[in-house]
Amino acid sequence: MSDRLKGKVAIITGGVAGIGLGVAECYVREGAKVVITANHNVDGGKKAVEKFGDDKALFVQQDVGVEADWNKVIKETIAKFGKLDVLVNNAGIGGGGEPIESMSLDSWNKTMNINLTGNFLGVKAAINAMKETNDGNGSIINVSSVAGLVGLPMAPDYSASKGGTRMFTHAVALSLAQRKINIRVNSVHPGWIDTAIVPEAARDAIISTIPVGHMGEPADIGEICVYLGSDESKYANGAEFTVDGGVRA
Repeated sequence: MSDRLKGKVAIITGGVAGIGLGVAECYVREGAKVVITANHNVDGGKKAVEKFGDDKALFVQQDVGVEADWNKVIKETIAKFGKLDVLVNNAGIGGGGEPIESMSLDSWNKTMNINLTGNFLGVKAAINAMKETNDGNGSIINVSSVAGLVGLPMAPDYSASKGGTRMFTHAVALSLAQRKINIRVNSVHPGWIDTAIVPEAARDAIISTIPVGHMGEPADIGEICVYLGSDESKYANGAEFTVDGGVRA
């Protein structure tokens, strides 16, 4: 441990498995207190708190597309840890995986509600919490995707939501900076990361498209989020950080 995040309090949505848990593990290692959320994986949240220790971690069940749930997460974060320094907007779904002409409006709206509206609600809640508890200082990290930079043919809703997250990040970063509010906003764009959502039957085909020859690990995203959450990244704002094994090179 090098204490790069010592004294900081972070909310990590979707933080009980996959990329989110990888981020949480890196944050706790670097000295942060973490509030991890999930909507359905309550058991995973309880296990993560047991692993980290309840002096370092808190789990809150949350639907990121519901504003009342964000208010609850902020309230419980401040009640336990006293402030908010970092938000990692990580929670998301992969979308319907079907051609746009056969996609239902309900399917489209579900993806947008979690992946994009959830980010809006989180950024809004975090900015207000940072103003109230941290003298208007902080870092917001929106986890987008390589699919927010280039389109995925069979995931138009997912690509649209992640592209929206990318431009939302730019706009909010500029708005805060121009108003002299010291809250930085950046986006992270993972490529293929080895998690449970990767279809086993497609693994070999996916790996063949990655120049470095293998998928990333959740910790690979965790490490860039450590940098962005730390004071080391004080001049990084409104930027995109692609972590994809060279796919976009």
